[in-house]
Amino acid sequence: MSTLLMLIALVVFIFSGYTLYGFYQEYHKGSVEYDNLESSYAVDEQETEDFDALENEAALQNISGREVVTVTENGREVTLPMMHNPIDFAELQQVNSDIVGWLRIRALDISYPVVQGEDNDFYLHRTFEKEDNFAGCLFVNCDNSPKLTDQNTIVYGHNMKNGSMFGKLKQFREEGTFDKGKYFWMFTPDLIYQYRIFSATVVDKTGLTYQTFFTDDEFSQWMNYAFETSEVDNTGVEVTKDDRVMTLSTCTGDDSTRFVVMGKLVQIYASK
Repeated sequence: MSTLLMLIALVVFIFSGYTLYGFYQEYHKGSVEYDNLESSYAVDEQETEDFDALENEAALQNISGREVVTVTENGREVTLPMMHNPIDFAELQQVNSDIVGWLRIRALDISYPVVQGEDNDFYLHRTFEKEDNFAGCLFVNCDNSPKLTDQNTIVYGHNMKNGSMFGKLKQFREEGTFDKGKYFWMFTPDLIYQYRIFSATVVDKTGLTYQTFFTDDEFSQWMNYAFETSEVDNTGVEVTKDDRVMTLSTCTGDDSTRFVVMGKLVQIYASK
C-alpha cells in the first residue's frame, strides 16, 4: 500500500513539474518576443522627448513653443503640436498589419504594441506575431474604431502573474504608483494620444464600462461610478460627454469582475 502511494505521489510530482515547466516556457517565449519587438522597433522615449515636461499640467495649457501642423483628425481639420514618434510603425506593419498603436504607461514601465482583430478572441491567446501563447497581446475591442475616436475605447490585456501584459495594472491600487505618472500614451503611425488617468477601479465585466457610446443618463452613471470608486487621485479632472476616454481592462481573478484604468484624452500630437 505504501509503495502504491509513493508511486502515485511520484507521478503527481512529475506531472506537476512538467506542467510548471510548460507554463515557464510559455512565459519565456512571450517575454522574449515582446522584448525583441521593444528593442527593434521602439526607441527609448527619453532619447526623443522630455516626457516629464509634457506631463506637466501647465505645459499642456501652453503649446505655443512647439512646432505645429494642420491635420485631419476625427473627420475635421485641426492644428496640432508635433512630437517625434519613437515607434517604427512602418516595420511593425510588415510584421503584423493588425497593429493599431503602441501603448506606454510610464508609471508601470508598460510598453507594448496594440492590435485589433475581427473579434475579441483571436488575440486572447496569440502574440503580436500571431504565435499561440496564453500571454496573448494587448488588443482594442473589435467594436471600437481603430482611429481611437469613440467615446470609450477599450484595450484588453491579460493579468499575467509575471507582471507582463497588464499584470502590473493593479499596482495603481498601491500608494505611490500614481505619483510616478498620471498619464499614459498611445502612439499611432500618424498621431500620438496623451491620456490623463482619472480612475482605477473594479467593475462588473458586463457593465457600462464596456460600452463604446452612451446616452446622457448612461454617461452620468458611468462617470459617477468611475469617480466615486477610483483608487487614484482625480482631483481637478472633469470628464464630459464630449470627451474621449480610453479604458484599460484586465482580469481580477473573479470571473464576474474586471480591473480597469481609465484615462481622459487631454492632448493629441502629430507624429514627425
